[in-house]
Amino acid sequence: MADHSRLDRLSGEACVVGIGETDYRADYTIKPGPNSPDSYALAARSFSRALADSGLAKDDIDGLVVGPTLAMELTGEMLGLDTRFTAQADAVNAIIQATLAIAAGLAECVALVYGNNQRSASTQYGGPNAMGGERFQAYVYYAPWGLTSQGALYAMMANRYMAETGFTPADLGRIAIAQRDFARLNGNAILTEPLGIDDYLSARTICEPLRRPDYCLVNDGGVALIVTTRERAKRLRQAPVAIAGIGASDLHRDAASLRPRFLDFYHSGHAETAAQVYGMAGIGQRDVDLLQVYDSFSIHVPVALEGFGFCPIGGAAGFLADTGIGPGGGLPTNTSGGMLCESYMQGWNHQVEAVRQLRNQAGSRQVGGARHAQYVSDVAGKTASVIYSAEVRQ
Repeated sequence: MADHSRLDRLSGEACVVGIGETDYRADYTIKPGPNSPDSYALAARSFSRALADSGLAKDDIDGLVVGPTLAMELTGEMLGLDTRFTAQADAVNAIIQATLAIAAGLAECVALVYGNNQRSASTQYGGPNAMGGERFQAYVYYAPWGLTSQGALYAMMANRYMAETGFTPADLGRIAIAQRDFARLNGNAILTEPLGIDDYLSARTICEPLRRPDYCLVNDGGVALIVTTRERAKRLRQAPVAIAGIGASDLHRDAASLRPRFLDFYHSGHAETAAQVYGMAGIGQRDVDLLQVYDSFSIHVPVALEGFGFCPIGGAAGFLADTGIGPGGGLPTNTSGGMLCESYMQGWNHQVEAVRQLRNQAGSRQVGGARHAQYVSDVAGKTASVIYSAEVRQ
């Protein structure tokens, strides 16, 4: 089990001091072709912007964590970095890796870099030519059960969740509409057309009960963050955003037979992760000013709201109706528009949005007085969370 006393000592020891991302909306208007940038070029662009945002020099970077779309060695070479610590991880685990590396003294300034040219490369996430089928058979396709894409998998999850809780298609629509409303306030979001409940309910069904607005985008892009020590962060250009809490719990037992996903919708992993992340940050759910949820599909959101204790198990529909997660709601969620509407960056853009909100730099979608932002994720049996804080400990 997690050693909470050791975790607690890491709270605020690492801070995000630089953020960068590519021009999702502008790039989406460009027709993919042979001259489209590859994943490394997109990653390099976002890294350059994050470095400029931080005020650090490239030679200050002595740690590197790259997203799984990129090779570690090639990324380091292309960015011109010599580092003492190098790792590969998804978005939430990149934050955790950087925090641990800094706390252990393995690095002082860590760049977290991701790039994906999935649209230009015509990446498929379903069907016989889907990406990664030979490597992620148990996760992506669940071929023995006839599920040939993530959409089919999450549709099955949504059907069971609805049967268990009474959650309706209109309740699911509240999520897509709330995120679209935030996207309409974001000049870098791809999907900004108005979306009402009638529009949602009449939208094309892709895999019942999921409609087109329930699916994430597929687009090109890159994201980067710079993480450093608390002491160094205080001397830099931007107001530092502390990594106040981290937590993780992986559910791999019987994953290929779908047990952890369908038995309790990952709630056992959520509970363990929640105990870690809230305990380390020293806050509770009521202190969270905005929430970022990994949203490859909209059904992630109600499951996370329940699993992390924002509402009772089975109570997400009432929470969405009474509290609200859109602009002006009681728990603003996926405030950039998320991966449904802003950009599908596999959770990386959520980290940038959390930092931007806590810096008070989110423009017309700014959550007033935001002090604590939480990111939660449950993918492939991995549940994880980060709490960011605008309050850096003295």
